[in-house]
This record gives sequence, structure tokens and C-alpha cells, in this order.
Amino acid sequence: MNITEYTIELLDIHIYAYHGVMQQEREIGAWFTINLKLTLDSLGSADSDNIENTVSYADVYEVVCHEMKTPSNLLEHVCKRISRTLYDKFEQIKEIEINLCKDTPPMGGDRLKAAVTLKSKR
Repeated sequence: MNITEYTIELLDIHIYAYHGVMQQEREIGAWFTINLKLTLDSLGSADSDNIENTVSYADVYEVVCHEMKTPSNLLEHVCKRISRTLYDKFEQIKEIEINLCKDTPPMGGDRLKAAVTLKSKR
């Protein structure tokens, strides 16, 4: 068997942050949910059982948390920053799909959510 690529996913990361166009969003903040899918080149981690042959999801989580601390007007901008940092830090990553959801956008409505999905390739 020849493994050519694989994915690592971090699902339902829940972070309080200060993103949004409205001043209220930047001051009060809101909860955000992030789902992240990374496609990687196979570096033999399935055979070696060695963390050095893959990307640690704990390190990926750390990048996401760090980038979420910097306020942005647009969710698209946050997604691009997270993706750029992941590509810079982990050369094994070939593709990224990131979904960033504002759990309670200030638009009224019951259980309304707003989300952006960004897909990118190295």
C-alpha cells in the first residue's frame, strides 16, 4: 500500500474573539467556531508512528488560537491569516480548508450563525 496524502482535522474549536465590522463586535466580542482540514503529503508517519513525520494538531491549535487574538473586520481575513501562518510553519501542508463561524452575529434572529469557508493550496 502506498499512502500519497492524508488529512488532519480539528473540529469545533470554540474561541471567544473580537472580530467584526461593527464597533460593538470589536468591544464586546463573540464566540466563534472553527473547523479546519489540512491535507498533507505522506511522510511515513503511519509507518513510523513518529510525531516528527507529521503535523502536531496541538501545534495547529496553538496557531489558530494565536491568530484569533488579532481582531479583524472580516472573517475571510482571519481565515487567510490562519492559513498563511500554517503554510509558513508546516511545509508538509498541501491544502487547507477552514470554516470560521460567528456563533451569534449581531443581526437578530433565533439561533442565527454566519460563516465563511476558505480553501487554499500551497
